[in-house]
Amino acid sequence: MEENENKNQEKTGNFKTVANPVSYKTIYETENKSKQKTSFGKGVFLPFVSGILGCSLVLGVCFGVPTIKEKLLNTNTSNYSSPSNNANSGYVTQTSLSNYSDTAVFAANKILPSIVGIKVEYNVNSLISMFGKQAQSSTATATGSGIIISDDGYILTNNHIVATSSSESYYEVSDATKVTVTLFDDETEYEAKIVGKDEQTDLAVIKIEKTGLSKAEFADSDSIKVGEFTMAVGSPLGMQSSVTCGIVSAVNREVTDTDGKTFKLIQTDAAINSGNSGGALVNSEGKVIGINTLKLSGTGIEGMGFAIPINSTTDITSQLIQYSKVKRPYIGISGLDLNEQTANAYNLVLGVYVKAVEDFSAAEKAGIKPGDVIIEAEGKKITKMDELNEIKNTHKIGDELKIKVNRDGSEKELIITLGEQP
Repeated sequence: MEENENKNQEKTGNFKTVANPVSYKTIYETENKSKQKTSFGKGVFLPFVSGILGCSLVLGVCFGVPTIKEKLLNTNTSNYSSPSNNANSGYVTQTSLSNYSDTAVFAANKILPSIVGIKVEYNVNSLISMFGKQAQSSTATATGSGIIISDDGYILTNNHIVATSSSESYYEVSDATKVTVTLFDDETEYEAKIVGKDEQTDLAVIKIEKTGLSKAEFADSDSIKVGEFTMAVGSPLGMQSSVTCGIVSAVNREVTDTDGKTFKLIQTDAAINSGNSGGALVNSEGKVIGINTLKLSGTGIEGMGFAIPINSTTDITSQLIQYSKVKRPYIGISGLDLNEQTANAYNLVLGVYVKAVEDFSAAEKAGIKPGDVIIEAEGKKITKMDELNEIKNTHKIGDELKIKVNRDGSEKELIITLGEQP
């Protein structure tokens, strides 16, 4: 669309001339000097007096009509009226920018004391030799943000901030060797320990030894609406206590990261930059509705940031504090999604093809075998591994999960007693 519009426009000085414009005519007002002489009384005075009298008459009539008088003497400088009085008029109520400013100020003042800056140190080792000598390892740092969730030092953040371990072709990055936290309006660096982390949800909990902290207040992220006010708070590029404002652009947005993990997130157009990760997305009351996690970047992309809904973090957070990990139910299979083409080619049915069954797993104990095709779980049709996992994750460890498999053309019902994910 943008390309087509550019083709139909051409520059004319500082103006844009659009092809196929609406026809109009410009009339120049010029001074016409008449050669005919007239007297002052007839040419000037009489027309002037007549104009005054005519104007007075018109104003008198207008002030005699109540509706016209109200419009002429209306003390409200706005030309807009209330929608309740003019439902079909097309008018809207003006919004005071001072009200918007007050909302932002209130939200910022409420949440800022609960947001921390996080600095992580880790080692980077080169995997190649330079001029016959092995390159020396070096120390690198990264920054992020966190949310205080208890007054005694527990802080919620993203897993990818504190779990930086990775290996590339030319270098190897260690796990975090040191994590420090800086509080709002306090330049002191407090060393933190990693309490627990979860790669699947990209959440982590760290703790500092300090009490009397300002705990963030959570909102109900299930009740947020598209268009609602949002504020992103964190330490982008290391600039602590930065806030940006926007709106909720979408809810339950499915986003897949570069590692192939799919999340259901809140989308916002509030500016989110490197270092905002782990910080808060709050509503107009300064209550946390999400944890800033991802953004889309690239040419032509603006204002597409994403946050983990805060309601989905509460159970994860409590498990990370209690167990240092998240305990999840586990079946113990590796599966392949069968589309119609593949199923027909191998004389199979649509469902999840079981490629392998782990030894001593819940699947093995339930009698699932390689080559089975799982077609139902808890009475619901299954065509993808993600659908099976979604149903499984609504259960707890030790719960029974009823499934139906197709084995050599015959259907068989099995009951899996869910184990704990290793």
